[in-house]
Amino acid sequence: MSLERTLTVRVERISRETPEILAFELAHPWGRALPGYEAGAHIDVHMPGGFSRQYSLARWSGAPSNAPSYVIGVKRELASRGGSASMHERVREGDLIAISTPRNTFPLREEAAHHLLMAGGIGMTPLLAMAQALAARGASFTLCVFARSEEHLAFAGALRDPSLAPHLRLHLDQGDASQRIDLQALLADRAPDTHLYVCGPGGFMKAVRDAAAHWPEDALHTEYFAAPTDANTTTGLPFTLKLAQRGITVPVAADQTAVDALHEVGIDIPVSCQQGLCGTCVVEGDGEAAEHRDFCLTGTERRSKVALCCSRAKGLELVLQL
Repeated sequence: MSLERTLTVRVERISRETPEILAFELAHPWGRALPGYEAGAHIDVHMPGGFSRQYSLARWSGAPSNAPSYVIGVKRELASRGGSASMHERVREGDLIAISTPRNTFPLREEAAHHLLMAGGIGMTPLLAMAQALAARGASFTLCVFARSEEHLAFAGALRDPSLAPHLRLHLDQGDASQRIDLQALLADRAPDTHLYVCGPGGFMKAVRDAAAHWPEDALHTEYFAAPTDANTTTGLPFTLKLAQRGITVPVAADQTAVDALHEVGIDIPVSCQQGLCGTCVVEGDGEAAEHRDFCLTGTERRSKVALCCSRAKGLELVLQL
């Protein structure tokens, strides 16, 4: 486990994608190359007002993964906790802001024979990058984009790329009824070795997950903007962390997270979202004994990894490789 580096970047360009979404192009202040990344990656953005939020990396049409700049899309949320409001109202072209290096908890799966990408609204950001990467290598994929109307379609210019046209299905709530996508019909039958990738608002995520409830867990990959409203990512029964490499135990109270308990005894665990979304706090451990409450690990990964910002022990003890 290692801490991500913090980079200072310049806001090179801000463009309006929809009435609610701005795209921010971030570049190195001195024109140097930024660290490369794979499709599905995201960065932490540290913004005015002390806010820190995670944003997936998009790509302009034809831009490679080692492009000299990053592109993020930020939707102005009416119920903003401050992050999107800060980006929309206080960040201007030419400003310097701090970001983390990219990390990827939502990667394309190399074992998939076909990739089904489903994007709701601003959730298109990582899935557009995935579609571009898959098109570049001639892979089999379908990109389904759901938006309210043409006016609310982010990164529309990139979607018009000829390499994506044969793979694109566009669902507009206010568009032609014959072109709308029936989730139940689309997801009723899973072709062999097809993997499903989903990103979008909470209601959209739930609708897709419900329609794909019969799909194998390891074939369904999600990227959440926020933990579902009914998720409990903090409290529970008290338990003890056993740190195998240190040979010590650390008690975790009922109203305390494992991260907070470790911080109290001087063991620093990096955190970012603190909702089980970003994967920053994931460590190796006895995942079989954990009560997983994250939204970033697959079923297979949960056997040997634990997201410490939210997960707890099923019983009285949880062993970690710390």
